[in-house]
Amino acid sequence: MAFNIIVLAKQVPDTRNVGKDAMKADGTVNRAALPAIFNPEDLNALEQALEVKDRFPGTKITILTMGPGRAADILREGLFRGADDGVLLTDRAFAGADTLATSYALSMAIRKIGKFDLIFSGRQAIDGDTAQVGPQVAEKLNIPQITYAESIENIEEKSIRIKRRLDNGVEIVECPLPVLITVNGSARSCRPRNAKLLLKYKHAKTVTERQVQNLDYIDIYDSRPFLNLTEWSVADVEADPVQCGLSGSPTKVKKTENVVFQTKESKHISDSDFEIEELIKELLENHTIG
Repeated sequence: MAFNIIVLAKQVPDTRNVGKDAMKADGTVNRAALPAIFNPEDLNALEQALEVKDRFPGTKITILTMGPGRAADILREGLFRGADDGVLLTDRAFAGADTLATSYALSMAIRKIGKFDLIFSGRQAIDGDTAQVGPQVAEKLNIPQITYAESIENIEEKSIRIKRRLDNGVEIVECPLPVLITVNGSARSCRPRNAKLLLKYKHAKTVTERQVQNLDYIDIYDSRPFLNLTEWSVADVEADPVQCGLSGSPTKVKKTENVVFQTKESKHISDSDFEIEELIKELLENHTIG
């Protein structure tokens, strides 16, 4: 028994280390000032897929991402950790997509990929925090979904049992396959890069990247087809351009505002036990803590 798995992943700006240059004057994110990373919860999702592959040899994992050409880094990162293939959706027509347009594009790419048993994605991306793309993809594919997943309790040929982490506890649910599963950050962290896989896939490129590739490595893409990362446009996935990018995005931002927190007053204390105890008492009394 083996499974075909698709992992939805996104390259995001690292909003965990936001500095004074993180926002532009118009209120949009200054992506050039923030390093691009693999969305953290998508890594948790990848680990769930890899655990299935560990248990069932022959399982295939495909990483699917949408973004500019540099988003191919996400595909390589997935390959370094144990994925088998990667697909990059990249086209100017995809630019400016909100969650509705993004989920439409991803669902069309999944239909082109073909047969699948499981789709994993992170619960949400740290640059948007909407948690909408995964569920919307499931709706567009007309398949069931399980959200807030923390671990796979059991998986069989036609069903899967998942532990969900909710605000007030946990829940065990069972669902038929195929299914889309969004994974919490509380799930097991993704394994590190594998040294052998890093050496195997370090030259993996999309066709656009190969066009500017050092001539010393051009020949290897004919002899090692696994280094050819798939790159699809709107036309390749037979998507309706009207439903992609800005034209397919009903979400409109009416106003953005930068909020700067400033300290109204400050207190300096020494490292003496008495002053520390007094500070703790004050914080307890005004309910800042406790």
